[in-house]
Amino acid sequence: MKNYSIPPDGFNIGSFHITFYGIIIAFAMLVGVCLAYNLAKKRGVKSDDILTLALICIPLALVGARLYYCIFHNEPISELVNFKNGISGLAVLGSVIGGVIGIIIFCAIKKNFKLLAAICDICVPCLILGQAIGRIGCFFSQCCYGRVVTNPSLQWLPFAMKVEDGMGGYGWHLATNLYESVLNFVGFAIILTIFLRTKTVGLATASYMVWYGFTRAIIEGVRGDSLFIGNSGIRVSQLLSVLLCLLGVAIIIYLAVKKRRQNGQKV
Repeated sequence: MKNYSIPPDGFNIGSFHITFYGIIIAFAMLVGVCLAYNLAKKRGVKSDDILTLALICIPLALVGARLYYCIFHNEPISELVNFKNGISGLAVLGSVIGGVIGIIIFCAIKKNFKLLAAICDICVPCLILGQAIGRIGCFFSQCCYGRVVTNPSLQWLPFAMKVEDGMGGYGWHLATNLYESVLNFVGFAIILTIFLRTKTVGLATASYMVWYGFTRAIIEGVRGDSLFIGNSGIRVSQLLSVLLCLLGVAIIIYLAVKKRRQNGQKV
């Protein structure tokens, strides 16, 4: 595409620079909280509790995202609160882990861990929708891209995207951020349908684990900026995604067996 240029990363208001990624992430958080607020009653959770949950989970998700990046990017933990690199210093799976910790803390405050699965069910449609929107922000920030595309016939958006090389030039890379965004939007439709059409607590959460774990594992395999476990060559996010997917499958099997037993059927 001869007319395609690298997307701007934001705009200035006076001396203050506002990134499109920051705007998009803030929007994704707002959409997620509003959706969770409306879904809460379907799992017997008070809508007002969602606001309290958000106040706990969002900061922990940001800390988790930064901590995950620091650990696997060999940055000192003292750099934990340094967000000067913006999205380049955050990791999505770390934010998920931080959010789960937030849910556990919320249940501890409520002294009701029976709410854990129900709250997770409420959160997962909102989470994957936020991830879908957030990956659009990654496109503007030129991060989370894939391997180099050298074939000129494949150098077109949205299959590939231009990425600055830091030396005044650019190269074409697989637009994995846009691939993942589309897959997450599809996952959102599937998981929200499961949430709305079934009363089986935990099924929506397990479905998220399977869908996101599987698609992220595939996408991570062609990423060009993955985080690795030391010098092992193992992509940490790909490994965790596979484990997440397998855990989701195990939970679905458990829920199916449990339902059959409750119905008095032989397993």
